Amino acid sequence: MSDDKTPEIILSLEIDDPALAGRLATLLGSVAGLRLAAPGEQATVTVVARDPRSMPEDIALTQRELDVLALMAEGASNKMIARQLNISVHTVKFHVGSLLDKLDATGRTDAVAHAARRGVIEL
Repeated sequence: MSDDKTPEIILSLEIDDPALAGRLATLLGSVAGLRLAAPGEQATVTVVARDPRSMPEDIALTQRELDVLALMAEGASNKMIARQLNISVHTVKFHVGSLLDKLDATGRTDAVAHAARRGVIEL
């Protein structure tokens, strides 16, 4: 229990990305009335984060490429993608080029179509 008699929340993290899990554990570790569950301890709340997309093994896209691809699928321009993701237009162009290569696509629309057909994104 915390000092102010607030019931303690015991939190368990089930996150596939170890870096993200570590950042969250660090951030949440200082929240009053909350503590992270010890291994094997019953938690009152569990945070589960898994990538719901079942990406084919022959396509290895980074999370940022997936973010760019999702915005491309919505019809966003490079400038709009840059603003949304808080990155430069140059960086967006780099990711678009990488997506075109990895998806063996001839353009943005083709990349989105290839990704949808292969189950990387849902339209």
